[in-house]
Amino acid sequence: MSEIVTQAKLRLVAVPGLDRPAAVITLDNGLDHTKPNTFGPGGLTSLSQAIDEAQAANPSFIAVTGKPYIFCVGADLTGFASLTSRDQVVEIGRLGHATFAKLRESSVPTFAFVNGAAMGGGLEVALHCHYRTLSSGAAALALPEVSLGLIPGWGGSQLLPNIIGVVPAAQVVVQNPLMQNKMLKPAQAAELGVADVLLEPADFLERSLEWAAGVVNGTITVDRPEVDRSEMWDAVIGFARTELDKRLHGAVPSASRALDLLLLAKNGVTAEGIEAEIQALADLAVTPELRSGLYAFDLVQRRAKRPAGAPDKSLARSVTKVGIVGAGLMASQLALLFAKRLEVPVVLTDLDSTRVDKGVGYVHAELDKAVAKGRMSAGKAAKLRGLVSGSVDKSVFADADFVIEAVFEELSVKKKVWAELETIVKPEAVLATNTSSLSVTEMAAELAHPERVVGFHFFNPVALMPLLEIVRGERTDDAALATAFAVGRTLKKSCVLVKDAPAFVVNRVLTRLFGEIWNAVDAGTPLKTADRALDPLGLPMRPLALLQLVGPAVAAHVGGTLHHAFPDRFPASASLAAIAASGVPLMVDDRLNPEVEGLLVQGDSPLTGEQVRERALAALAQEIRLMLDEGVVAEAADIDLCMIMGAGWPFHLGGITPYLDRSGVSRAVTGRTFA
Repeated sequence: MSEIVTQAKLRLVAVPGLDRPAAVITLDNGLDHTKPNTFGPGGLTSLSQAIDEAQAANPSFIAVTGKPYIFCVGADLTGFASLTSRDQVVEIGRLGHATFAKLRESSVPTFAFVNGAAMGGGLEVALHCHYRTLSSGAAALALPEVSLGLIPGWGGSQLLPNIIGVVPAAQVVVQNPLMQNKMLKPAQAAELGVADVLLEPADFLERSLEWAAGVVNGTITVDRPEVDRSEMWDAVIGFARTELDKRLHGAVPSASRALDLLLLAKNGVTAEGIEAEIQALADLAVTPELRSGLYAFDLVQRRAKRPAGAPDKSLARSVTKVGIVGAGLMASQLALLFAKRLEVPVVLTDLDSTRVDKGVGYVHAELDKAVAKGRMSAGKAAKLRGLVSGSVDKSVFADADFVIEAVFEELSVKKKVWAELETIVKPEAVLATNTSSLSVTEMAAELAHPERVVGFHFFNPVALMPLLEIVRGERTDDAALATAFAVGRTLKKSCVLVKDAPAFVVNRVLTRLFGEIWNAVDAGTPLKTADRALDPLGLPMRPLALLQLVGPAVAAHVGGTLHHAFPDRFPASASLAAIAASGVPLMVDDRLNPEVEGLLVQGDSPLTGEQVRERALAALAQEIRLMLDEGVVAEAADIDLCMIMGAGWPFHLGGITPYLDRSGVSRAVTGRTFA
C-alpha cells in the first residue's frame, strides 16, 4: 500500500494557568497545503506512537492539530484503491480504531484543535477526542465516505450520533454525501455541536491552548445537550430508510449500511458497534461501487482542477469590470456570483428600467439574506452592493473587460446583441455567451472580431452547480479562452473545455437519454412506467422531476436544436411539445399532474420499464461514442466529469462511461469500451 506518511510530531508546550505543559501533536506530511494530510498504515502508526509518548510525559492535556490550513482529510484513498483482499481492509480498520481509541479512552483530557479541512478519518480522529476547537477559517468538514461507496470506518458512524444526535448525524453521514458530497462550513459544524467552540484563524493555536487550559482548570464549562435515545431514534432511521429507497431504489449499498450503523449507535459507542463498522467497511471496500466512487472522486478532485486543453494561464487578460446583458433571473444570479467572487464592478442592462431595477434588486436582496443568516458581514455586503449597478444604456459596457449575455435563447437575438455591443466595447474585451445549445461560431460569424467570443455555459442554480462548460468557437483565440478559464476558476467553478457542437456535453447527453423516455411515451408506454424505468441507476431525479426543474419549454427548445442537427437520433416528441405548449405543470405536490396524461400523443406499442432502460442506455453509449469521435471533449473522462458536476450523475456509478463499460452496454452497442 503506497503512502505519503503523515507524521505525528509531538512537542511539549507551556500553557499559562497550568502547572504541567500540554502535549501538542501536529499532523504533517511534509508537503504544502495543496497536499493535505492523510492516514495510511504509516501515518496511523506514527500517531499511535506519538499518543503513547504524550501519555508518558504526564501532560496537563493532549491536543491534536494539523499543519497550516489543513487538519486531515482522512484515509489515503490512493492506498485504498490498491487493497486486494477483505482481510487487508479489516486490518486497516482495526488499526485506525485502535489508534484513535487511545484519545477517546485517555485518562488525560484530549483535545482536537481543528485548524483546517477535516474530512473522513480526519474528522473521526477529532470526534474521538474529548473536546474540539474549530477554526472559522477551516475550508470544510465532512464524512464523505457514503458518496464513495464506503461508510465512516474509524468511528464516525458510532461517535457522531452520540455527540450531536441521530438526526443531524444522519444528515452528515448519509444525506450530505448523496447531495453531491455537500460539506459543512465551520459555523454549521459548530451549530450542530461537532465542535465545542469556534475560534478565529489568526491566533487559532494560542486561543485553543488558552481555551483548553480553561477547561482543564475548571474556569470553562462545556455544556452539551443530552442526546435523545428514545424511540425517536429508531423512527428517524426508519424514515430515512424509506426516503432513501424512494430516491435511490437500493442502488447505493453504502447508504443502507450507514443507516444500519447509525441505528446500532443508539446504545452509545459499544464494542458491537465498532466491530460492525469494521466489518461493513471491509464488505464495501471490495465492491464495484467503491472503484466507481474512487474514479468519480479522482475526477472531481484532480481532473476538474487541471482542465484538458486549457490555454496557458499567462495568456489571460485582467478583468476589472464585468458587463451582463439582461437582468432576468439567470442574469441576476450571474451578477451576484461575479460580484461575490471577482469583487469588481458588475453592471446589468435590459430593455427598460423596471427590468433593470428588478435584477439589481434581486442581488441586493440576496446579499441582505446572507447577512441575516450570518453568512456574510454587513460590511462585506455593503461593499458588494456598491459594486452592482444597472442601466438601460449599453454604453456602460465601454470599459468592461468581460461581457456575458443571458438573453432569450434565439440565435438572431443573440447575434443582434453582439453586433450592437461590438461598436461599444473595447477591442480586447471578451464576449461570453451563456447559451445552452446554440452555436458559438454562428453567433460570432458576422462580427469584426469573432476571435473574442467564447461559450460560458452555467447550470441552474448558478450558485450551487459547480460545472462551467467553456466552449471554443471555430475562431475563438487563446487569449479569450485563457481569460474565460481564469474567470471560471475565480468563480470557483470546475471548467471543462468543450468543442462548439450542438448542446455541448450535458444537455446533449441528457437530451439523448431522456429522448428515449419520450420515444417510449409517444409509442404508448404509460408515463409512470417510462418515468420509473431508470430507477435502478439511482439517479438524483426521475426524468419528469428533472423536466419540471428545467422547464418543458427549455427542454423542448434544446431538443429542437438537436433534432435540427441530428434528426435521426433526436426525433421531436409530440408529447413533450404538447406539454411545453400547454404550460401545465408536470408535477403537483411532488406527484404527476393528472392533467398531463390528457396531453400525451401516444401510439399503441407500449414498452416495459426494462425495455425503456435498455434502449436509453444503448442510446447513451452510441451518443457518447459519437461525441468522442467528433472531438467534443478531449476524453471520455471529461464527459463523466461534466455529468457528475453538471447533472448530478451519482458518484456510486463512477461516471457514465465506466458504468456502460461494466454493464457491457458500450461493447454491445459500439463494439468497444470507453476505457
